[in-house]
Amino acid sequence: MEITTPTKVRKQPQLKPIRHGRLRRFWNNKTLLLMCLPAIIFFIIFAYLPMPGLYLAFIKYNYTDGIFKSPFVGFDNFRFLVMTGDLWRLTFNTVVYNLAFILLGNVLQIVVAVFLNEIRLKWFKKLTQTLMFLPHFISAVLIGLIAYNVLSYDYGLLNSILNSLGFDPVKTYSNAGIWPFIIVLTYLWQSTGYGSIVYFAAIMGLDNEIIEAAEIDGAGAFQRIRYIVLPWLKPTFIILLLFSLGGILRGNFGLFFNLVGANNTALYATTDIIETYVFRALMTNFNFSIGSAVSLYQSVFGFIVVMTANWLVKKVSPDNSLF
Repeated sequence: MEITTPTKVRKQPQLKPIRHGRLRRFWNNKTLLLMCLPAIIFFIIFAYLPMPGLYLAFIKYNYTDGIFKSPFVGFDNFRFLVMTGDLWRLTFNTVVYNLAFILLGNVLQIVVAVFLNEIRLKWFKKLTQTLMFLPHFISAVLIGLIAYNVLSYDYGLLNSILNSLGFDPVKTYSNAGIWPFIIVLTYLWQSTGYGSIVYFAAIMGLDNEIIEAAEIDGAGAFQRIRYIVLPWLKPTFIILLLFSLGGILRGNFGLFFNLVGANNTALYATTDIIETYVFRALMTNFNFSIGSAVSLYQSVFGFIVVMTANWLVKKVSPDNSLF
């Protein structure tokens, strides 16, 4: 009987997992990084490099000494808003107008994008898009001129029509109560068509097979919109909403200044925002420090709003939050 000695089994060398470092990940995604490079350079130049200029908000700037040699005054530059007693009114007007712009604007943009998607005639769809985009390219100065020729008490089109019908003329530029509606409607008219591009592009990314399957199952147009298109647009709406909230305290100076003006005291109660107030203050005593203080106040306020809104979104729908 032969006794065989067991042969030694050679251990197979274990392959070490290849660890990709950051440089390797950057190299693998070099195309995407090159595409993002212009935006990165833009934010570095215009957002991060100027940040030391925030020091202007805490000094009394003069041209002789420059930024870093001008006397340090602490929070004195912020007091001109607080001491006048107008800070609450200015903040309230600016926030309410921007909320109306953001919420109503996004809702109308979604409606326009959905309706454009339902149009079957290509030539009519292109014509409609072109006509709706045109107001975006009209200057705020021209919009203000058109509004004045329509609403002017003496020579406006509105009062001319009212006089011809036997009604009393309307003093639009001395009635503060109607201007919130005029400003919001003007903004929506100018921005809705152009703003609907993002939502329309998102709808174009929807898989047609889903729509076709819904049609085969008997879903009508409104059912497809409610159960397929609108849920598909939800992440886009949330992202755009969070981005917009960052500038909730920054008013549309061009629109307000050209529609209402900065010195119409009769309309201050409902049309005066932070930008128009600062413009009047700096016209008599121009000071970089005051402007920097107001800009810092707006940025900090917007940062707090964005962080709060993102926290709420993360609680409700974590997949749609910014981070």
